[in-house]
Amino acid sequence: MADQQALDEVVRFTSDLIRIDTTNRGGGDCQERPAAEYAAEQLAGAGLQPMMLERTKGRTNVVARIEGSDPSADALLVHGHLDVVPAEAADWSVHPFSGEIRDGVVWGRGAVDMKNMDAMILAVVRGWARQGVRPRRDLVIAFTADEEASAVDGSGFLADEHPELFEGCTEGISESGAFTFHDGAGRQIYPIAAGERGTGWLKLTARGRAGHGSKVNKENAVTRLAAAVTRVGEHEWPLRLTPTVRAALAELAALYGIETDLTDVDRLLEKLGPAAKLVEATVRNSANPTMLEAGYKLNVIPGEAVAYVDGRYLPGGEEEFRATLDLLTGPDVDWEFSHREVALQAPVDSPTYATMRAAVEEFAPEGHVVPYCMSGGTDAKQFSRLGITGYGFAPLKLPEGFDYQALFHGVDERVPVEALHFGVRVLDRFLRTA
Repeated sequence: MADQQALDEVVRFTSDLIRIDTTNRGGGDCQERPAAEYAAEQLAGAGLQPMMLERTKGRTNVVARIEGSDPSADALLVHGHLDVVPAEAADWSVHPFSGEIRDGVVWGRGAVDMKNMDAMILAVVRGWARQGVRPRRDLVIAFTADEEASAVDGSGFLADEHPELFEGCTEGISESGAFTFHDGAGRQIYPIAAGERGTGWLKLTARGRAGHGSKVNKENAVTRLAAAVTRVGEHEWPLRLTPTVRAALAELAALYGIETDLTDVDRLLEKLGPAAKLVEATVRNSANPTMLEAGYKLNVIPGEAVAYVDGRYLPGGEEEFRATLDLLTGPDVDWEFSHREVALQAPVDSPTYATMRAAVEEFAPEGHVVPYCMSGGTDAKQFSRLGITGYGFAPLKLPEGFDYQALFHGVDERVPVEALHFGVRVLDRFLRTA
């Protein structure tokens, strides 16, 4: 059982890490090293020998291994990223890098994505050092850089250049799972991630004939691009159910006493009410236009126009995604991946999933654990190159009205102290017995 010092430390570590500004705007301007040094210092204080590794100066990753009691058991990867997305201080109630603790809540960028989990990992490991605890399996602890961009300086670098550090790892856990989802009708649902949609960030380029803005021009690159972007944005993707999503729908339907009719999934989602939010983004591929670049003067028709699209595809859905983009963009617009990563799927009938479920149920017996697929992605994509099956398991017990998912990359990101305490207890229970 996690001791009081671990509960105190998880709050302090979360606050301290938030105060270390590790904003990642993309383009390589982030400096995770101060946060990496902080994490390495805490691991060293637990008697471990953390390694600090960089592909690019200042883009630092930390890796340490804890030897388990069963040498025949496969190792488990426990990972969290140190970088955060940008935050505009003027939009926030408190400064986003203050780490302020107010009314039992820790405020700041990274409070849920994902310096809270980083802090939980550190608190659990240090608690074990005080109590003389050894987990059953070897644990590889990894704190990564660059997750909020391409991961080339973080998990991608570690997987490609230092695979030996993850020797024996067959499974891993990281962010976005085992948090409280309140359905508005008194039920508390704890979704554990057992899959991720693939990442297909796209660059669309239309080319045409440059000319004067006052002249007829049937080869206008902006017009061609706008038409393609409209087709992409308005496309209705067909239903595609993966095993993880099927399991999620079946367990949610059983929870609500609804027949699992997979011939009319949209109707089933309507019957699930607010709980449909857990699966509705993962029953189809998607492609959302996000950025446009064209022209340099109002009365000049440019010869080229560019758009960017955030595309996501389900496990097994990349081929359909590519073919559909070919049709939607048409003959006058080229498209390419600006960033691509695989879709993931993890079994929901594994011993590890069962142990995660048991750990949550021990400390939240009123809760209902269900599997789900993430609509986005995590570092688990890069670590999957090493044959590591990834789950989302960063436990938090949240009060009703606390919109956890809206705070990811949102304004006034924060996490309750009691949620951190719950997370430490559940994570401690899971990692001891996994």
